[in-house]
Amino acid sequence: MRGIRAGAIGAAVLLLAALAGCSSSSSDEAGDGDGPDGQATASAPAPSAPASGKRWQPKPGTPWQWQLDGKADTSVDVPVYDIDGFENSAATVAELHARGRKVICYFNAGAWEDFRPDKNAFPKGVLGAKNKGWEGEKWVDIRRLDVLKPIMASRIDMCRKKGFDAVEPDLTEGFRNSTGFKLTADDQLAFNRMLAKLAHDRGLSVALKNDLDQIPQLVGDFDFAVNEQCAQYGECERLTPFIKAGKAVFHVEYDLKPEEFCSQTTRLGLSSMQKRLGLDAWRKPC
Repeated sequence: MRGIRAGAIGAAVLLLAALAGCSSSSSDEAGDGDGPDGQATASAPAPSAPASGKRWQPKPGTPWQWQLDGKADTSVDVPVYDIDGFENSAATVAELHARGRKVICYFNAGAWEDFRPDKNAFPKGVLGAKNKGWEGEKWVDIRRLDVLKPIMASRIDMCRKKGFDAVEPDLTEGFRNSTGFKLTADDQLAFNRMLAKLAHDRGLSVALKNDLDQIPQLVGDFDFAVNEQCAQYGECERLTPFIKAGKAVFHVEYDLKPEEFCSQTTRLGLSSMQKRLGLDAWRKPC
């Protein structure tokens, strides 16, 4: 949700920003994370991958559901769910698994959020400009891998311990935004590859969120893609390296109706649907 380009959101985002801080203020089960009240605590060395050695690999065209607004509605009949890792419990993930679903763990990688239980793990020195349009968020200095790596590892550990199959780190294109830091494309590549390795070391698949400019360099590091509004901006063909590699592209549009994008995105092999900007349970798939 927070990967949407600010210029495209307009007034709707400003209305929803306050809701984001309220709806994300607590986990749905206290004590379900790695530390007190669901907090992702300091990370131990990377655990071994599952005995099978195989990560989940979603295929192009796989239907999905994306809900980041609170506890997941588990009644949607699709094989893949993408839900907030802090807001949802191990019990929710287990329920979805019992229904035959794969479950992706959303967390914000590129920005600090003042409503997350691990907010105090971020030193003030790595916090930059406010993420415009999103109350309570500040960009982080992705050059500081020494500081951010253990924090991101702890979050991915939380996802793994709750039983998730994959992770979706958000805001992985800070170098194209006004973050308060002089970030380069190489800084972003290093940070994104760090996230991918942390996930893979834990046996989890990982999504590349947006970051269209770096798909050619990163398609080999990531297992699938999550994209917002490629049809609205005429960019969907830039995601085809994932499709050609046999990797799913999970895609949403907010302002366009399915009849305005489904014919193109289905032809390209994307898993597309229309969602409301608040990313509640409502969906209108292709």
